[in-house]
Amino acid sequence: MRIVGGKLKGFRFNAPAHLPVRPTTDMAKEALFNILYNRYDLEDCDALDLFCGTGNISIEFASRNIRSVLAVDKHAGCINWVKSVAEKHRLEQLEMQKADVFKFLEQHSTRYHLIFADPPYNLPSIPRIPELVMQRELLAENGILIVEHPSLLKLEGLSGYTETRRYGNSSFSFFENQAR
Repeated sequence: MRIVGGKLKGFRFNAPAHLPVRPTTDMAKEALFNILYNRYDLEDCDALDLFCGTGNISIEFASRNIRSVLAVDKHAGCINWVKSVAEKHRLEQLEMQKADVFKFLEQHSTRYHLIFADPPYNLPSIPRIPELVMQRELLAENGILIVEHPSLLKLEGLSGYTETRRYGNSSFSFFENQAR
């Protein structure tokens, strides 16, 4: 994995092999951040990274000077890895929280401009993520939720859905607040 933009651009890192992760590919990540750069000034945004895994997306956000990013994962090894990278590179806007994502979403109330979720592809409850985000009103005004999922999974019928972008076997589905 490598950081594709910001102050750590070009930085390559390999997470420990024992982590249960499937990182977002560099190509898909670069495409995603091109989309985000056309919509947001990241320095004015707060982000939430669900199922953060290696912190690939969280670290990319922090490298690009996002105001704050909270990385959530239930695996202690993932949280410890992201914490070590954040400390090593002085990414002070990056916070970590060890938690089950669904329980976290059911109890959380902070609003974010950007919410990114990259759940395990075999997780049957992927559609619950946008449902919980919308029910809990976790998106700030003009905020978006991006769910990375296998391209065979269709999320078009869910509340707030706006579009899907496909990158091989992976897709990003975008959701926005309908109440605007």
